[in-house]
Amino acid sequence: MLAGNFSARAYSFFDTLLWIACLNLLWILFTLLGLGVLGAGPATAAAQILVRRRASGEAAPLLKSFTREYFANFVRANALALPVMAVAVALALNWNYSSGAGDLMSQLIAAGTFVAAIFLAGVVCYLFPMYARYELPLGQYLMTSSRFAVRHLAGTVILLFITAAAVYASRALPGLIPFFSVGAWLYVTGWLCDRFFAANDESVAATAALQDADVPAGGSTAVVRPSGTAAARPAQQGAPVG
Repeated sequence: MLAGNFSARAYSFFDTLLWIACLNLLWILFTLLGLGVLGAGPATAAAQILVRRRASGEAAPLLKSFTREYFANFVRANALALPVMAVAVALALNWNYSSGAGDLMSQLIAAGTFVAAIFLAGVVCYLFPMYARYELPLGQYLMTSSRFAVRHLAGTVILLFITAAAVYASRALPGLIPFFSVGAWLYVTGWLCDRFFAANDESVAATAALQDADVPAGGSTAVVRPSGTAAARPAQQGAPVG
C-alpha cells in the first residue's frame, strides 16, 4: 500500500515537472513569436489560464490549449501587459539615473523608485492569475490587483519571496532558464494565487450571507462587496471585481 502511494506521488511529481518544463518552453517560444514585447503578455495569460485548469484537475493537450489561449487573448493580454512594461521601464531608467548621483535628493528618489518597483512586482504576481480566474472590464484588472496586493500583504510577501528565489536561482544557474525558471514561477505563483482568490471568494460569500441574514422580512437591500474583494466568474478566464 505504501509502495503504491509512493509510486503514485512520484509519478505525479515527475509528471508535473515535465508539464512545467513544457510550459516554460512554450512561454519562451510564443513570447519570441510576438517579438518579445508583444508576445510576453499573451504567453503569460495563456500560461496562467492553463495553470489554473491544471490546478482544478482539468486535463487538456498543452500545446493545442496554449496556442488557442495565446491567440484568443492576444489583444486583451497586450492591453494589460504593455502599460505594466512601460511603467517597469520608466522605473528602471529612473533608478539608473538617480542611483548614480551622489546628492541626497537623488538617493531619496532612488529609494522611492525601489519601493515602487517592489510594489509593482507584487501587483504583477497577482495580475495574470487574476485575469485567468475572474471577468472584469479590462481597465480594472491593474487597480484591483493593486488593492488585493495591499489588503493581502502576507500572500504578497510570499509571492515576492518566490519571485526573488526564482530570479536568484536563474542567475546562479542560467541553465534553468530554458527549462524551468519561467514555467516554475508561473506554476507556483498561479497555484498560490488561485488558493488566495478562493479564500477571498469564500470570505466574500460569507459576508454576503451575513448581510442577507440581516435583511428585515419583506425588505430588500443591496449587498455591497468590500473593496479589494473579487467575484469569481464561472468560466476559466476572468477578473476580480473590486
